[in-house]
Amino acid sequence: MEDQKSNLAAFKLPEDLVNRPVAVIGAGTLGRRIALMFGTRGGKVVIYDVSEEQRKAAVAYVNDELPAVLKTISGSSAGAVSATGELSEALKEAWLIIEAIPEILDLKKKVFGDLDRMSAPDAILASNSSSYATSKFMDNVNHPERVVNMHFYMPPSQNAVDLMSSGKTDQRVLDLLLAELPKYGIFPFEAKKESTGFIFNRIWAAIKRESLEVVAEGVSTPEDIDSMFKLMFQTTAGPFRLMDKVGLDIVLHIEDHYAAEYPHLPTGPREVLHKYVDAGHLGIKSGQGFYNDYK
Repeated sequence: MEDQKSNLAAFKLPEDLVNRPVAVIGAGTLGRRIALMFGTRGGKVVIYDVSEEQRKAAVAYVNDELPAVLKTISGSSAGAVSATGELSEALKEAWLIIEAIPEILDLKKKVFGDLDRMSAPDAILASNSSSYATSKFMDNVNHPERVVNMHFYMPPSQNAVDLMSSGKTDQRVLDLLLAELPKYGIFPFEAKKESTGFIFNRIWAAIKRESLEVVAEGVSTPEDIDSMFKLMFQTTAGPFRLMDKVGLDIVLHIEDHYAAEYPHLPTGPREVLHKYVDAGHLGIKSGQGFYNDYK
């Protein structure tokens, strides 16, 4: 307890944010979208990835999309977004470092150990993980007070962000992010305690799960549930069409993760998903899922 109090007392929040870069670790689908949002305040964003192909694709994506996004954010201006294959270069002077790598626990443990060791002592270390609380992968982190979950959905179209403490995060880190993120067109919401699925994903998981259970019990079909959902909530897509978009293998992985933590959950939803995944019907990315009208 004394060591934790000492760390909190010693931690200094980052300053001069305007003139310091934001680093994004991982140039995949979400990594590049996160970089896009932080490229809206005229500052510097550096993307790190070991793949040159991914780095080039990420920078091209940001350059293509940035002009349209700038029009949606008052007072915004284009920043300089670049990419590197050298972690030390990406981390240099960064005030905020966002991890957006695959959901592999051991890999996250290693990466956060590297980030803690190599970054500026006042840098905030954030994880975009959708499955793991930061408390799960801080084995190699000596300064947990600066580590936080910062979970993005699908910017720039879905700009809500979950913020969540690991249980050891300095509250000042959360308060700083709550104040700063809206300046980038990002809207943060703080989970007041550790929660698998954070806020919205936890609620959405329950909707998906009950929709799948209704199908598992033979009560209705994916098509009818989606049609009724769209009528009731005035949306353009229902839960099954949206699951196809995400990928049914990913939906199954998420549901397995919840089931491991909450053994009382019904097995029907996972059995339905397994039927499709085992047949190679993963949704849009395979050309067929709950629907087969994808080309």
